Amino acid sequence: MTETLSTLLLHGGDGPRVVGQPVSPAPVLSTAFFTHPDAVGFSAEDLKAETPHFYTRWSNPTLELLERRLALLEGGEAAVVFGSGMGAITGLFSERLGSGDHLVLSDVCYAGVAEYAHHQLPRQGVEVSFVDASDPGQVAAALRPNTRLVHVETPANPILRLTDIAAVAAIAHAGGAELSVDSTIATPVGTNPIGLGADYVCHSLTKYLCGHGDALGGAVIGTAERVAALRRQSLIHLGAALSPFSAYLILRGIETLELRMDRHEANARALAECLQAHPRVRRVNWPGLASHPQADLARRQMRNFSGLLSFSVTSGGAAMARQLADRLTTVSTAVSLGKTKSLCFFIPTEDILRSSFRLAGKAADDYRDWAGDGVFRVSVGIEAAADIIADFEQALG
Repeated sequence: MTETLSTLLLHGGDGPRVVGQPVSPAPVLSTAFFTHPDAVGFSAEDLKAETPHFYTRWSNPTLELLERRLALLEGGEAAVVFGSGMGAITGLFSERLGSGDHLVLSDVCYAGVAEYAHHQLPRQGVEVSFVDASDPGQVAAALRPNTRLVHVETPANPILRLTDIAAVAAIAHAGGAELSVDSTIATPVGTNPIGLGADYVCHSLTKYLCGHGDALGGAVIGTAERVAALRRQSLIHLGAALSPFSAYLILRGIETLELRMDRHEANARALAECLQAHPRVRRVNWPGLASHPQADLARRQMRNFSGLLSFSVTSGGAAMARQLADRLTTVSTAVSLGKTKSLCFFIPTEDILRSSFRLAGKAADDYRDWAGDGVFRVSVGIEAAADIIADFEQALG
């Protein structure tokens, strides 16, 4: 099988072709499979690589195809899928971290992950240090003898700040820790963290990989040994299994990922350049802009700059949020990202600093510098760029 991305997106992980077999296989929705006492043990501890499908919470033919394809796309040995992106990351944390361990976490990341790290991990005896992962020096300074994992998101939601994956991987490994990278926004079209030294890649499959806003899913890609442990300990025991029908929808979305990402990126560039020149706009954050503070890193690390941007206005962010919600007609006011349709959502700075990120001092000041009094997070869709731009121009006034 060729390893060209365009072909892997369509055929990666397919088994041998059989006459009479459908070109587009239907999802296998059965929760149980015929088995034999000699083939499968009753406990998840007995699970082996050659164990046949037994129960869909453990494995399923449709999920297996999705896992094989994701591993190929990210250059990993294996993948395990979960019912959501949060399920994937918390599953990874649960398997790799225990009482007395230490996690270094990017202080700007998906809000659900930040809140889990603030609320739940300390209750499990896990210490967490929150750092600006765009500064490798801060990562190095935060490492301790009991640090087991460094987790970063790049680009980071919602301000699109970047982490130098290769530099942080070297730091983590020198300190005896592993590195996991949430690459949801970048996608395999834009960045392959394993090739840059990461141990794990996490994705919310709900976003660009599905691409149509109709299925939840998550994944962790890594070595076969680590992924097998994640399957036994986190997927099977915690139960965040992905629906086979959702896996089928995600596989369908992956087939057009490269085509969609090219359009997402082109539209994001056009909108970002337009917004930069608008008198009501204070700042635009998008890795593909020459004005991005880490533009050089973006060009080194990303082949596609993705379709997510954020911007802040010169004043009155909350009032502008209400104005855009009332006036936008092509762009929808809605959460999430990575869908074919353009979405916009306002994230007030003081709210997220207080609730999700809990930043103070210089860290809070740095965030305010990027975000102003709040960012409008725009998931730029694949509509005609001129229509997206015209909608924002009339809505901004």
